[in-house]
Amino acid sequence: MTTTTPKLAATDLLNDRYGSSFPEDFLEDFLWNEHIRNLLVHRSVRSYLSKPLPKGTLETLIAAAQSAASSSNLQLWSVVAVEDPARKERLSVLARNQVHIRQVPLFLVWLADLSRARNIAQSRNSTSEGLEYLETFLTGAIDASLAAQNAVVAAESLGLGTVYVGAIRNNPEAVAKELNLPPLVFPVFGLSVGYPDPDNIPIVKPRLGQSAVLHREEYSTEAQEEAIAEYDRIMTDFYQQQQTGVNVDWSTHSTARIATAAALGGRDRLTEVLHNLGFAIR
Repeated sequence: MTTTTPKLAATDLLNDRYGSSFPEDFLEDFLWNEHIRNLLVHRSVRSYLSKPLPKGTLETLIAAAQSAASSSNLQLWSVVAVEDPARKERLSVLARNQVHIRQVPLFLVWLADLSRARNIAQSRNSTSEGLEYLETFLTGAIDASLAAQNAVVAAESLGLGTVYVGAIRNNPEAVAKELNLPPLVFPVFGLSVGYPDPDNIPIVKPRLGQSAVLHREEYSTEAQEEAIAEYDRIMTDFYQQQQTGVNVDWSTHSTARIATAAALGGRDRLTEVLHNLGFAIR
């Protein structure tokens, strides 16, 4: 059931999500239910207990993932579930030594998978030229992303924490070898899943104000400058309060991440890597 939210139910969550106070008239009309609440409290968890997951958790998450939309129902994604400590250790090293990959009972590597479609075509003595184009690779990456987000929402509804690991793409060829991926399968990102350490629960990270991302009818840059300036102030306070080691505002920090090819941490080789993994990418 969706209702117009009582102010007290949403005020704190919205203020946390945006790092600033919302106008009264916005809160009066904001629609509310427990699903929306669960989305608003999402956070990236990087510290976990060693507690194992209940039996059936993996299968439940995959059922939720498979309930996501898929372009033309091609379902151009797969996922590798990693529970072996030694393999998690190796994947952690490949993903910038992120400790939580070793901590969690379950690490999921989400894949853009064109191999299955090619095999089906070959079994029917058909060509599969469409798999050679950027559009189809992009479809696989989007399918994997939608599926993973469904799994995240499901995991959080079960009291679990998650964090996406884009650093899997820093060494995709080594990850592909570790997971025995066939040609035309690419590791898009990883996902740590486990019980958050109650002594180290992260606070909600603020996002850009809606006027920076919401455009009505046509794209407009008019409101962005003010919204970004406000967000820079919010994130500067956030970085300092959380002692993240980031001593600049969000705009400066983000600009540094795209300033050079080297700043991409090895991901500047993506086109070359895709060719090496069997993708033509026309």
